[in-house]
Amino acid sequence: MAEKMSKSRNNTIDVFDDENAIKKLINKNIVTDNTPLEEPKDPDSATVYQLYKLIASNEEAKTMAEKLKAGGYGWGHAKKELVEKVISSFSEERAKFEHYQNNPKEVEEVLMEGAQKAKKVAKATLDRVRNSLGYN
Repeated sequence: MAEKMSKSRNNTIDVFDDENAIKKLINKNIVTDNTPLEEPKDPDSATVYQLYKLIASNEEAKTMAEKLKAGGYGWGHAKKELVEKVISSFSEERAKFEHYQNNPKEVEEVLMEGAQKAKKVAKATLDRVRNSLGYN
């Protein structure tokens, strides 16, 4: 028996996954009721709408809610819009993630740079503490 996404395992959407994985996860793991396509639906009780509302503009969320309440717009349509919104909203971050996944040396350089900066700050702080305590 299917469980609500919030109560089941694998209840996260990894925005860094590839587009097909995101689509598959949303379509498979977000459970909706059996309300027929032509009937009105309650957006506020649906996980798919709650997630969409988190990343869509107020106007986009309002439009989806109106479509659901009017009928003739099904959960499949809502899931499709959610997939598109997740993919488009995080495409820039996904591209950066993939870049760094494919360029580990660049990540190492950035980390080393940060370590050097942190070392300078830590040394200055320790010097101040030592001077304050009289441990010159």
